[in-house]
Amino acid sequence: MSRSTRATLALAKAGAEFEVLTYDYDPAAGRIGIQAADALGVSPAIVLKTLMAEVDGKPVCVVIPSDKEVSMKKLAAAFRGKSANMMKPAIAEKATGYVVGGISPFGQKKQVPTVFEAEAMAHDFVFMNGGQRGLQVRLKPQAAVKAANAISASVII
Repeated sequence: MSRSTRATLALAKAGAEFEVLTYDYDPAAGRIGIQAADALGVSPAIVLKTLMAEVDGKPVCVVIPSDKEVSMKKLAAAFRGKSANMMKPAIAEKATGYVVGGISPFGQKKQVPTVFEAEAMAHDFVFMNGGQRGLQVRLKPQAAVKAANAISASVII
């Protein structure tokens, strides 16, 4: 497994301090973020999952704790939109250049508006996908928001 991906290169270019960790990715896992948390021996609350959605038909990226669910109403409101829906996996893969299970908010083919769940900002550090299955990056949540040129808002149920 390569520890250098578009995501880690984007983080380095942004000047973010981060650590790269690997784990045994289980393609049969029902919830990838929960499986990553278990494999890393950390709380699911600090392992963030990257989801791709659309707000008023335009692509957005949403990053939330792996043990939470996104509120479509709150997601739409975060981007001053009227409605939101999840992107189909094949469309998310094409839009980001990553495969499902390896989608990162960093280094996507085209940068899209991104929101991090505000609850995640309270932690000293968080983990999130590093651009391929089985690869996580550990960094301060504020550094992640800055590197992704994102906003922070309450978007979970």
